[in-house]
Amino acid sequence: MILSLRQAIIQRVHGKSEDELYEVIEGSIGGDDKALPGLGVLFEIIWQHCGEDIQHQLVDTLKNHMD
Repeated sequence: MILSLRQAIIQRVHGKSEDELYEVIEGSIGGDDKALPGLGVLFEIIWQHCGEDIQHQLVDTLKNHMD
């Protein structure tokens, strides 16, 4: 069975507790560039499952920290 990168990342974090997910994210931020695709997949999941208000808040936060 061949997994896509997205599927492999999802499988890696599936079943983890909130604390464990937090550690995965914290451990990936500012680390090796190899972690960036994983963060992208996690962000995609967050984006797809949060409301429009939170999406706007995320975009606003991003915009405010890009300058």
